[in-house]
Amino acid sequence: MDQQIAALMNLTLPERIQLVEDLWDSIAAESESLPLPDWQKEELARREAEYARDPGLASTWDEAKQRILARHAR
Repeated sequence: MDQQIAALMNLTLPERIQLVEDLWDSIAAESESLPLPDWQKEELARREAEYARDPGLASTWDEAKQRILARHAR
């Protein structure tokens, strides 16, 4: 395996980036076959119930993104 990794490290930066993108795409294509742990199912159910109780508590993607960016701009 170390030889395979060493060979990959000899790829150019754009080639390595493309490899990572290709690997990620292959993982995403098979993601439904990954088991979802019970704790994640419970958390999703909790969040869905919280949203159902009060949809006004939710943030838009733009609002969430701004909060994240502001936190890291310090």
